[in-house]
Amino acid sequence: MRTSTFVYPWDVNGDPDAARRIADLGVQQVTLAAAYHSTRALTPRHPRHRIVTAEHAAVLYPVDQQRWQGRELTPYGAGDWAPGDAYGEAAEALAGAGLDVHTWVVLAHNSRMGDEHPGTSVVNAYGDRYPWAPCIAQPATRAYLVDLAAEAAARPGARGTELESLGWYGLAHLHAHDKIGGVGLGEAGQYLMSLCFCESCREGYGQHGLDPVQLAVSVRSALDPVWRGRVTDDGWVTVEKLLGAETAAATRAYRDTTARTLQEAAVAAVRAAAPADFQVLLHADPVSYHCGANAGVDPEHILSVADGVVVPCTGGAGMVRPFAEQGRGVVAANFTVVRGMGGSPDALAEDARAARDLGATQLRLYHAGLASDGDLEAVAGALAGL
Repeated sequence: MRTSTFVYPWDVNGDPDAARRIADLGVQQVTLAAAYHSTRALTPRHPRHRIVTAEHAAVLYPVDQQRWQGRELTPYGAGDWAPGDAYGEAAEALAGAGLDVHTWVVLAHNSRMGDEHPGTSVVNAYGDRYPWAPCIAQPATRAYLVDLAAEAAARPGARGTELESLGWYGLAHLHAHDKIGGVGLGEAGQYLMSLCFCESCREGYGQHGLDPVQLAVSVRSALDPVWRGRVTDDGWVTVEKLLGAETAAATRAYRDTTARTLQEAAVAAVRAAAPADFQVLLHADPVSYHCGANAGVDPEHILSVADGVVVPCTGGAGMVRPFAEQGRGVVAANFTVVRGMGGSPDALAEDARAARDLGATQLRLYHAGLASDGDLEAVAGALAGL
């Protein structure tokens, strides 16, 4: 199976052995970050550092100033964690080691944008803002995301891209010193807490026959038993019970349409900016009401738009099947191979075969730069046997 591993530019730049080490794993491709969110990352083998702190969401290459001139929402350049054309420097080294380079582009996940432009953020039914989650219904935000996708994806020499967070982001977010796990929300509570009530979304609900003021009241009422710990979560069935089937369906119709049209526009913009044989994949979840880095999608629809999907499979490859059943496109099973992050590199061969049996056509490995030497040895052994 064709395999790619995720890599940050700072894993490669300044380490003359990094590109060859990655190629020696037995992968054919790397998915290299070109636009990424804030993070604190370990670099266990780098000759100059062990910890890299990316202070805010940033593009890891010089932006096209003409594209962004005069616009309020523009990409942020990286600081000293990825100076200059960090992406381009790393891509050149990786390509020189014989690896195909695809871009990794994080889109609707940007805490700095939420801090500096609070009006762009998702607002829940209680009026709380989620600064990490740009609302994808807002026209200016949508225009920003579409142009960022095109610019960051089609970097010189790249043969494809993987677009992450191209959809609704909600409450769930890996945040510093996070303290929101005290009440188990389940899928239903996460959905209700992720419904946005910014001005654009209020207008959107109205177009789907909902009174946005009454909807916010209904969402707060629906969440009352969740806070008391008196809800057994059965996913969408529970949302319908808590909110009412008709109201729930209307909110989902609005959100599905909003996400679909953004995905269509972003993929079209990437294709227009890229060479003819450029591959466009989305990080995706086959349940359309799910939020997060793996955007909730309808499998049939998204595989009619993009060339394929990257599907989270750590803990089980069940999400592969709904995409594979469409009989088209790339279905890449994404496994964490870092033991310290819950991965199981020793089980990679078994996991890969299970994913293949469910219809996966490729593998993704998270993450060559974060893994220990022991993790990488296990990965190399597994790939050699596949």
